[in-house]
Amino acid sequence: MEQLELKNLYDGFRDAPTIKAYAKLIEEDAKKLESPINIMEVCGGHTHTIMKYGLLQLLPKNIKFIHGPGCPVCIIPKERIDHAYILSMQEDVILVTLGDMIKVPGSKGSLQDARSRGADVRFVYSPFDCLKIARQNPTKKIIFFAIGFETTTPMSAALLESVIKEGICNIFFHINHVRVPEVMRELIKSRDIHVDSYNNKIDAFLGPSHVSVISGSKIYEEFPRDYNRPVVVSGFEPVDVMQAISMSVKQFVEGRCELETQYKRVVTYDGNLKAQELMDTYFEQRELFKWRGLGNIPKSGLKLKPEFEAYDAEVIYKDVLPLGEIEDHKLCICGDILRGMANPPECTLFGTACKPSSPIGSCMVSSEGACAAYYKYGNLL
Repeated sequence: MEQLELKNLYDGFRDAPTIKAYAKLIEEDAKKLESPINIMEVCGGHTHTIMKYGLLQLLPKNIKFIHGPGCPVCIIPKERIDHAYILSMQEDVILVTLGDMIKVPGSKGSLQDARSRGADVRFVYSPFDCLKIARQNPTKKIIFFAIGFETTTPMSAALLESVIKEGICNIFFHINHVRVPEVMRELIKSRDIHVDSYNNKIDAFLGPSHVSVISGSKIYEEFPRDYNRPVVVSGFEPVDVMQAISMSVKQFVEGRCELETQYKRVVTYDGNLKAQELMDTYFEQRELFKWRGLGNIPKSGLKLKPEFEAYDAEVIYKDVLPLGEIEDHKLCICGDILRGMANPPECTLFGTACKPSSPIGSCMVSSEGACAAYYKYGNLL
């Protein structure tokens, strides 16, 4: 029996003839469009697929992509980064977070800077690594700086559940989990008094892959129903994206506006009910959560429920954590990029002062950021 290798699982989804066949199908349908359409891919993984495999070049000129805020690292504001920095500098604290956070700049510096100044900052692949760190350091306070969309939220909830069941007393949480539907709604029409209404150009959405595995495609029903924006939930591979674009274009050609799922091999309508139950047990929505470049978006962030405040680092360390808002670099246009109002090369800092090795804006910091994608694959344009 032939040994299964990783490439066996994705080869069929990177098949050039299939990609070109979808490109031809899209081109034929695009000729029937009355006006150009702008499709926002909400997820940064889709942005990188589009750039890496040169999908932009395969599309007719009346089909355009605009890049959304789908990078959970990119949208963390400086205020929250400062919280992580300050917590890491507290006595007897080990700050634990995911690796992409290491270079994100706050007003005081990055977590990489904190490490260079003596802070014990550790980067892990799994939140459950906190359990091992806590057992090895019983006199230390382990603070997990949790980030991510619905994809990673269940893992934070599962970690807290394990902490409670095992009676571990030295693990605490700084929660920065955010939700996708609320920001999609915000992108269509701002509800924040601090932000002017956007003159958005979004005609349709490509729904995120992994978020939808957890939450199910049901969370996007409101967009075709209430906002006249079709949503096609797409996988990450180039064939996935091309098929999802074809499905989107066909809706416009046929005069439909619907929620569809291209990524049926993984995504269901209801999603992972166990994961949803876990999240609902430990988390509740914040009244406001500030997204970098987008402002305060109602109900878009999560926090621990009051009954779990004993594990909440924001409560325990409230006296040292600042509450004031911090402005981003005046020349950085990450906010416009995250709203789909601009592309990375339009920024005067892009590729000069702002590079992956010396990021100024959040879109360049993360490997999933739009600026990082354009910088890495821009020679394909």
